[in-house]
Amino acid sequence: MASPYRAIFAAPGTREFSAAGLVGRMPLSMMGIGVVTMISQLTGRYGLAGALAATLALSAAGMGPLISRLVDRHGQRRVLRPAALTAVTAVAGLLVCAQRSAPEWALFVFAAGAGCVPSVGSMARARWAEIYRGSPRELHAAYAWESIVDEVCFIFGPIIAIGLSTAWFPESGPLLAALFLLVGVFWLTAQRATEPVPQSREHHTGGTALRSPGLQVLVVTFVATGAIFGAVDVVTVAFAEERGNKTAASLVLAVYALGSCLAGAVFGLLHPRGSASRRWLVGVCAMAVSMIPLQLAGSLPILAVALFVAGLSIAPTMVTTMALVEAHVPRTKLTEGMTWTSTGLAVGVALGSSAGGWVVDASGARTGFAVPVVAGAVAALAALLGHRRLLERSTDGEGRGADDQHRYGRGDEERDKHLA
Repeated sequence: MASPYRAIFAAPGTREFSAAGLVGRMPLSMMGIGVVTMISQLTGRYGLAGALAATLALSAAGMGPLISRLVDRHGQRRVLRPAALTAVTAVAGLLVCAQRSAPEWALFVFAAGAGCVPSVGSMARARWAEIYRGSPRELHAAYAWESIVDEVCFIFGPIIAIGLSTAWFPESGPLLAALFLLVGVFWLTAQRATEPVPQSREHHTGGTALRSPGLQVLVVTFVATGAIFGAVDVVTVAFAEERGNKTAASLVLAVYALGSCLAGAVFGLLHPRGSASRRWLVGVCAMAVSMIPLQLAGSLPILAVALFVAGLSIAPTMVTTMALVEAHVPRTKLTEGMTWTSTGLAVGVALGSSAGGWVVDASGARTGFAVPVVAGAVAALAALLGHRRLLERSTDGEGRGADDQHRYGRGDEERDKHLA
């Protein structure tokens, strides 16, 4: 492990909650693609599969910020365990309905219930923020580490979900994802020493964290970014099936995540200077441009290479996004603020997977790759139009200017005096 990463794990309990976060986040990469694979295996309908994945993602988008707001007020243990049990019960209902060819409305009802899933990644990042508050370099490395964990999930999650559903039985991928969620959440919440202490009621004023203009820009941009990811997942599965090797889709998607993982690992070793908002803008535009070569992919190996290159811009952009959230959102609403970015991604994944599925059904997989190209263009446009809001310093008294946070390597009080 490189020295910046070794340093952040010197704090007691960090290895344990990060490992639990890894397990609890596996459903993030498994559930949607698992549902797509399961439904396409059972019915052969990618439109229905994409719509169900979209329903699950939209439900998670709606419930995620509410769950995180409750976490900020009442603590992770009291909120996450009931939420996880609710989601797992709904997943079980979805699998039973799919296996028994129940009416489509029942599938959608249980898919919506399965969206009551907590943002485990936000919970882990909130613990890092609590431990290394006022230490920008350590926090940068911690966020980079969590981005690596995300990508590890996306490397192995699709392989496990698609592999199980195609080689064993169709419902096995989503079933294992639900088990990962249950184990990860209960393991994470058993670790009380590193759990952020919920703030008293009088600190929770001013409404939702989404009132921050900077956070609004991040969320809107991430809706379009999520559409890239959702469309790529669905269209890649269909592309592989058209070439007679559906199982290979998991390997191609793993290569996509591997590119992001490697870039995130390198980015965490750096000490970036200058404007975080400018780095974020460049990252979003790079993701958009990287979708164009997908149109030229005529085989699975070429598609894998194109997706590996496309993945290189993901993790650094995500790491910078978390730093911007911390800069623009009050401490008492940090978990909610981080979850709003995940919500934007979830909404985008829903739109992208649904649009990708319908285009595949209508015109084939090659045409389906136009969906992430359009989504990338929208993301770049939103980032360009909203970039100036990210330059503004938070005015709530608790947040910090995003660019100031990265320019000065000193504690909160010292930094505030300098800026004053």
